[in-house]
Amino acid sequence: MGWLCVAVATCVLVSRCVKGDNWWWKYEEGIRHYSKEALNKEFPEKTRPIGFKHPVFQCPDMSPSPSAPSSVELVKAGDIKVVAALGDSLTTAIGANATTVLGIPIEFRHVSWSIGGYGSYEDVITLPNILKLFNPKLLGAARGKTLHGMEAHLGQTGLNLAVTGHNTFNLPGQTRHLIDTLRGFEYWDSTRLVCLQGLNFEKDWKLLTILIGMNDICDYCKDKALFSAENFVHYMSVSLEMLMNEVPRMIVNVVQILPMQTLREVHKPTPGCLLQRSFCSCLIEPVGRSAELRELVEINLEFQRRLESLLLADRFFRDDFAVVLQPFLKQADPPRLPSGKIDMSFFTHDCFHFTIKGHEELAKGLWNNMFQPEGGKTVVSSFSDPITLVCPPTDHPYIFTRPPSAKSGQRPGPRAPPMEVVYFLPAVLVAFGRRGFL
Repeated sequence: MGWLCVAVATCVLVSRCVKGDNWWWKYEEGIRHYSKEALNKEFPEKTRPIGFKHPVFQCPDMSPSPSAPSSVELVKAGDIKVVAALGDSLTTAIGANATTVLGIPIEFRHVSWSIGGYGSYEDVITLPNILKLFNPKLLGAARGKTLHGMEAHLGQTGLNLAVTGHNTFNLPGQTRHLIDTLRGFEYWDSTRLVCLQGLNFEKDWKLLTILIGMNDICDYCKDKALFSAENFVHYMSVSLEMLMNEVPRMIVNVVQILPMQTLREVHKPTPGCLLQRSFCSCLIEPVGRSAELRELVEINLEFQRRLESLLLADRFFRDDFAVVLQPFLKQADPPRLPSGKIDMSFFTHDCFHFTIKGHEELAKGLWNNMFQPEGGKTVVSSFSDPITLVCPPTDHPYIFTRPPSAKSGQRPGPRAPPMEVVYFLPAVLVAFGRRGFL
C-alpha cells in the first residue's frame, strides 16, 4: 500500500478546501477498518480480458462533408474534429478497470464512455472511438489514466476536464477551463513529448458532452439550498451561456441524469460496496419508503424536469451552436441477471461507478441519441440487453440539433460577439479546487 500512502500525502498537500470536497476523505474512511488481505482481493470479472476485440462497425456512409459545414444542422459524424467532456466521476471513469478496492482512486479516463480514446473501437467502445471510424484525425480524446488528486497533463487527459466529486456548482469553473484550453489546445504525444497538431478554434466543429448532477442528489440532504433544483439549472444555464457566447462551431450533448433510486439495489457484502454509503449517503442511508427517500426521489425527478424545460426550448440554438438534451438514461434500470439480481460485473468495487462494460453501454446510448430526432430518441429501460449501435440515417446523415420549439425553416441568429460573462458563485468556488485535478 506504499503508493496509496504517497497519494494520500500528495492530496493533502495539493488539495484546497471546498464545500463538499471530501471524496478522498470518504474513500480513506471507507477502507480504514479492513484488512490488507480484504483490500487486495482480486476481482478479475470486473476487468476487460486481454485480447478482447469488438467486431467492426460499418455504416453505408462514413465520409465527412465535402467542406466544413457552416450550419449546426448539417454536421456529420466525420465533420467533428474535436471532442471534449465535462462532469464528475462518471466521466473520469474512476475505478473502471480496477482489479481491487485499492484501484478505485485510479481514473481510467482513456476508457470513459464520452471521451475515452484508448486504442480503437475494436478495443473499447467510446464515443471518440466510434467517431474515429468516421474521422481518424479526431482530437481531444483522453489517452491515459490519472490518479485522483494528482496533477495530470493534457497528453493523458485530452479534453476530459471532468473532476471526480464535482457538483453542478463547479460546472462554470470547468467550463471556463475548457474554453481557455480550447483557445490554445495542442495535442501532445506524451511518449515523445512533441506537439502533433492543434485545432482551429474558429473553424473546427467541436463536440462536448456534459453529464453532471448525480453528486448533487448524493449531497442533497446535507444542504438542500445549495443542491436544489433551482441551483442545478442555474449553474447549468450559466455554463451553457458561456459556451454559446464564446465558442463557435460547437454541439453540446447534455445527458439527462440517471434515476438514482435503483442504485440502492447495487450491493454485496464486500469492503468496496460499503464505500457506496460514504459516496452517496443521502441516497443509501434512508430506510425504504421513508419521507427522506421519497423527497430524494422527487428531487431527482425535478432535476430531470427542469433540465428538459431548459433545453427543449431554443435558448441555446444558433447558426453554429446547439445544445441537445440526450435522454437515454432518463429511465435506465441497472443491468440484471436472468434471476433479476443486479449484474455486478457492470459496477466497480464501490458498487456505485461503472466498469468498462457499463461505460460501453453509455457510449452506445449516447451515439444512438445523437442520430435520432427529438421525439424519437431512445430511452433505455434497462441495460440488461446490450444496446445495438445505429448508423446515421441515409436521408439525414447529420447529428440532430434542432430543438422542438424552433420552427422548421427558421434560421437561428448568428453567434453573438465574444463577451465577458460575469456570474456569481459561492465563495467556496473562488478557491476552485476539489481534490480532482483540473
